[in-house]
Amino acid sequence: MADIQVMDAQLANLIAAGEVVERPASVVKELVENAIDACATRIEVHLEEGGLMSIRVVDNGRGMDSEDCCLAFERHATSKLIRERDLSHIRTLGFRGEALPSIAAVSRTEIKSTQAGSTGGTRIRIAGGVEEVVEPVAHPRGTEVHVTDLFYNTPARLKYMKTIHTEVGHVSDVMNRQALSHPGISFVLTHNDKQLLKTPGDGKLLHAIAAVYGMNIARSMIPIEAESLDYKLSGYLARPEITRAGRSYMSTIINGRYVRNHGVNNAILRGYHTLLPINRSPIAVLAIEMEPSLVDVNVHPAKLEVRFSKEQELYSFVEEEVRRAWSNERLIPEPGRTRSSEGPRTPKPPSFQASMDWSLFVPEQAETSELTTSAKPRQTSSPEDRQVATEQASRTGNLYSSYSAAQEYEQSLFATEPVVPVENSVQGSISIDNPSPDSIAEPGVPLAIDEPSDEEMDEMAEAEYEPDEAQSNEDQVEESPSTGERVPDMYPVGQVHGTYIIAQNADGMYMIDQHAAQERIFYEYFLNKLHEEAVESQDLLIPITLELTTAEAGAVEAHRDWFERIGVHLEPFGLNSFLVRSHPRWLPKGEEEAIIHEMVEMVVKPGRKGIDVVKLREAAAITMSCKAAIKANRHLNHAELEALIERLRRTTSPFTCPHGRPIIIHFSTYDIEKMFKRVM
Repeated sequence: MADIQVMDAQLANLIAAGEVVERPASVVKELVENAIDACATRIEVHLEEGGLMSIRVVDNGRGMDSEDCCLAFERHATSKLIRERDLSHIRTLGFRGEALPSIAAVSRTEIKSTQAGSTGGTRIRIAGGVEEVVEPVAHPRGTEVHVTDLFYNTPARLKYMKTIHTEVGHVSDVMNRQALSHPGISFVLTHNDKQLLKTPGDGKLLHAIAAVYGMNIARSMIPIEAESLDYKLSGYLARPEITRAGRSYMSTIINGRYVRNHGVNNAILRGYHTLLPINRSPIAVLAIEMEPSLVDVNVHPAKLEVRFSKEQELYSFVEEEVRRAWSNERLIPEPGRTRSSEGPRTPKPPSFQASMDWSLFVPEQAETSELTTSAKPRQTSSPEDRQVATEQASRTGNLYSSYSAAQEYEQSLFATEPVVPVENSVQGSISIDNPSPDSIAEPGVPLAIDEPSDEEMDEMAEAEYEPDEAQSNEDQVEESPSTGERVPDMYPVGQVHGTYIIAQNADGMYMIDQHAAQERIFYEYFLNKLHEEAVESQDLLIPITLELTTAEAGAVEAHRDWFERIGVHLEPFGLNSFLVRSHPRWLPKGEEEAIIHEMVEMVVKPGRKGIDVVKLREAAAITMSCKAAIKANRHLNHAELEALIERLRRTTSPFTCPHGRPIIIHFSTYDIEKMFKRVM
């Protein structure tokens, strides 16, 4: 007798079920996808005990006749594929014909289905893959699948199920993804008769986002829409101040199918760039339409992973459009409320009923009452006034020398003059201790440092970077709008604790983190310099010695040409050692060796196929800007405050520092009056 034998159908279904049916959420996913393919407009999922006791999925789709109901439980029986070439043009969510037989193999399953116009439906009951009942039944149009006692005949699988709360969480996640992928379908999820999700199904993605994530997050979303030769992109992005610790809130939908793709997620993160704090991820829902021939969904039985035939083009397209979406936005956080609720006091609706007021998503005009002070602030909204303020600020020299090494940054480029005390026109400044200009400078530390000049700031605002690597387009945003329109004109009135600048205009009060503000200014300046083709290097009288491990030394030797491109000249100096003969002139004094060591670590990073010069330069720019920027507890005079705000306005991204922390926070006049109970 031959050792190799063909497995019977029941055993094959049990094995297949191990791939398709991992937990109750897998059952829900497969059944809901079948309902979507059946053109249902309402899908209800009812769970008991996390889905292990009972899962009931009801839809109002096309339904099936008796013959199709029986065939649906045959392995690899499907209505969605006929010929081999159909595999490259799949537009349905299901196509393998494995879901129903796999589910029926590890549970007790009952299905009722009726087609439109039919006088009756069909009922089939299967237990452990064995058909028990096939009979006619009275049933409304659509299909109802009832799965009970999941994994009753595979106790080993049942033993590894998590808690009921965990399993409900997985099912809820599946339903949330489907609701975001198909806003035109009304989804309902209940557990033990408690409603967990209900979407309106009106075809509006923003309403589905509100049902899944809540009203406040929906109000914070901005739309994104773009189209290229191969791709059509639409969806919503949450403002940068609303973040999460993981990437699970980033939803990518390809041709109506939710997928997990690290490449698209990374492209979204690169699009946000420095707008996000470190180790934080945004909330994003992006729907991408493309020809089915450009995506392969036949990768895994769960169909959560896909492959793209033009993946780099897709990633670049997503990154560029996300970056472009933020280029026109004013990203100043307003504590206590979201951007789109500029004054509405309408109570939140209790649930998503037909009578709900979706006008909450329409921003109202902000209050325009002015904040009264002891002296009326000067208006600097006109170009002439801003020019006067800039000229006045330039007389103070280049500011803020809390970091002593910054004094030596390229003196020939930044002409500095002695500080000219400027009389503060706002009486009663709230600067701590109200120091005089003469008392601001620390002993032995000149006030002026080498900050980019006005002319160089203008050049930075107009510059278009050309990264060395073809696949990197982090700084290629075309037609960036004038940043002067993104940061409103404001007038500084003082400081708090020598750390935060207080400014005002007709719209309210602004708090500015002075360290983060100057860090952004320096970051864009250094990044601009480091992207120049000819990096200016400084020869060292006493070379820096780098003592490395064998692995580090080998990697550095193999990539010395890359270090030359960023302005670091290395010379072998004995076993596993190198001499740094020169480095870029922009490296902060005292930090040269540390920055170069960081570059070496990137070169030898495990699994890295090559060096990304753009990232190396950006890391150096971030480090230099952080070291050079003014620190906390540093008091500034009025002219210095004006100069800092004006230069911040000229940066390309004035809302966050390079690490993603906010620079400006806005308190509207209405918010302030409400805090003091002047309005109710």
